[in-house]
Parts: sequence; structure tokens; C-alpha cells
Amino acid sequence: MSKDNASRLFLASCLALIVTAMTFAIRAGVLTELSKNFGLTDTQLGWVNSMAFLGFPVAMMVGGLLYNYLGARVLLFIALVGHIAGLVLTIMAGGFWGLIISTFFIGFANGSVEAACNPLIADMYPRNQTTMLSRFHTWFPGGIVIGALVSQAMTSAQLGWQLQIAVMLIPTAIYGYLVFTTEFPKSANIETSTGTNIKSLFTPLYLFMILCMTLTATTELGTQQWVGRILSETGAHPMIVLALGTGLMAIGRQFAGPMVHKLHTVGVLFVSSILAAIGIYLLSTVTGGMVYVAVIVFALGVCYFWPCMIGFVSEYIPKTGALGMSLMGGAGMFAVSIWNPIIGNWIDSNRAEAAKTLTDPSAIELAAGQSTLANMVTFPLVLIVAFAILFALRGRLEKGAHTR
Repeated sequence: MSKDNASRLFLASCLALIVTAMTFAIRAGVLTELSKNFGLTDTQLGWVNSMAFLGFPVAMMVGGLLYNYLGARVLLFIALVGHIAGLVLTIMAGGFWGLIISTFFIGFANGSVEAACNPLIADMYPRNQTTMLSRFHTWFPGGIVIGALVSQAMTSAQLGWQLQIAVMLIPTAIYGYLVFTTEFPKSANIETSTGTNIKSLFTPLYLFMILCMTLTATTELGTQQWVGRILSETGAHPMIVLALGTGLMAIGRQFAGPMVHKLHTVGVLFVSSILAAIGIYLLSTVTGGMVYVAVIVFALGVCYFWPCMIGFVSEYIPKTGALGMSLMGGAGMFAVSIWNPIIGNWIDSNRAEAAKTLTDPSAIELAAGQSTLANMVTFPLVLIVAFAILFALRGRLEKGAHTR
């Protein structure tokens, strides 16, 4: 495969992931307007948002199973159709059920992007799989920053939510053009036997990593989704927290290569879990300007989790192929959907507990938020132990990767 074709497909993959990230950021930016326009309750908005988290793992699991038969191009075409249909139906939505259907389409499209692009990139760059996957995943936090800034600018200019949704059709059209005009390679560097893929899933190492993925994803996305609400009374500006955290993650992933080569994938995961634990602990104790310091530590900690987990599977459990990578990502997103209501319940419980001894509403919210973050430190603490074991066994893992 030519370098030009590989570059075009990598660009198409990055643009598709930017659209994926923008759907999260812009939808979050227009939730209040959607609520007012359609008279939706917070519970109904919660159901609308949950469709994105449901569609994502469904697409990844289906796409992972069918990757060997359909290939990356067909899955990206499915993603393109899903994005266009989801965005257009959102613009045309007349109420709750219209938003439910359109959001599921978008979530399914987002999952199809991951199901197609992770194995495609691993296949195109066999000698730098984790590095290139990290560069690809740069554009999830990068796309969130782009989407948040676009939404903020358009809201300030009093442009309606329909136009904000429509903006995402521009990068969608560009990645669609690249998909249709670029030759895709035949799989040469990943296992393409679905039977072998399925058999390789039921190994102690893969099942262990699936459990770890539920914790890394919840540490990253679970904390990110709630951190604005949790830190609302700390004196930190939510938009600065968002831009600082996601911006650092984007930069870190773009320049992941030297760190991955020096520490190996397992070493990066071990160091990341330590930084994530320190970052969440700091977030649970500090206020004011120190919140930004805590956000920096947290962002550096969770920065490499997602791409390194996918990269670990492609490097150390290669027989699982595209299916293994897709199920890993699907398990992570599914875990976040399960833990989200639990985290919300922690906030409610801690708020009720704080109200027994405090009277100021701001103090109660701060105490509830920090107590919830203290609970969430458990996730990376467990990961420190898990990844320390893997790091100690890294030599054996290297040998096993060549015989699986």
C-alpha cells in the first residue's frame, strides 16, 4: 500500500473521529435549548443522551464481528450514512422520540468509526501500532475542544441549535469524500479468521484486560462527564477546565511515540494509572487555582488509557484481530453507561450526608462533589495494582505475543 493512500485513510479516520467527538460536545452545548424548545424534562434528556452510549457499543460489537467480512471501507460507509441520517434527523426532530431515534443513529455511527478505524490503522502501521493509534485518538479530545468552541461561538452569536448541528455535516462530507476516493488495503497484518478471533477472546489475558478496560474508561470518561458539575463550587471555570484537560490530552496523544517506545505500552499504562489516581485525589481535596493543577495531573494520567488499551490488544493478543479491539472499546463505553447512574447516586447520597452538618448550599455541593471524587479514586488504585503485575510480566508478554 502506498504512503499516500495510508495518509489519506489516516486523515479520513481522524476526521471521522473529530465528527464523533463534536457530536458529544455540541449536543452537550445545546441541551438547554433542546429542553426549552421541546419542553423536555431532565429525565427525558438523560434518555436522549443514553442513546449515544447505547448505539456506540452496539456498533462496535457488531462491527467487530463483521469486520473480516465487510472490511473498513464498508464500516466507514455505514458510519457516514449514520452520521448524515442522525444529524439531519436531529435537525428535523419534532420532539422526544425524534431525538431518541436521531441520537441512536449518531451513537451507532460513532461506534462504527471506532470499529473500522482501530483495526485499519493497526493494519496499516504494524511497526507503530500503539503510537499511530494514540495519534488517531488525539482527535477525540481534540474534537471535543473544537466542538465546544464552535458551540460557544455560535451560541454567543445567537445562532440556533439547528445550525450548530448542521456544522458537523461539513467534516462528515470531507471524510465521506476520502472514503469514496481512496483505495483501501487488504488486511495483511491482523488476524482475519473470525473463528480464531472468537477463540482468542476466551484467554485469561484478554478477559483480564476487558476488566481493566471497564476501569480505565470509567476513570477517564466517567470523571470527565461529571467533573464540571462536581467542581461547580470550587471556583474553577468549567470551560477552562474542559479546554485545559482535553487540550493536554490531545497534545499528549499526538506525541505519544517516544514515551511508548521508552516505557512500552504496559509501562505507559502503569504510570498513567498512578497519575490518574493522584489527579482525582487532588480534585477531591483542592479548590480555587489549584483545581487547574489537579486537572493537568488528571489529564496526563488518563491521556493514554484508551489508545494504549486498544494498542495492547493489537500487540500482545493479536489473534483477537479487529473483533478483540472492537469489543475492548465497546466494553469501555458500556461500563461508562453502567457507572454513570451509580456516580450520580453517589453525588445524591453525599449531598444528603453533607446537608446533615452544613447549611450553605455551595458548601454542601462542594462537599458532595469532593466526597464523590474520593470514591472514584478507587478505580485508578485498582489499576495501579493490575498494571504493576502486567509490567512485572512484560518480558513474558513479549514472548507470548510472537507465539499467539
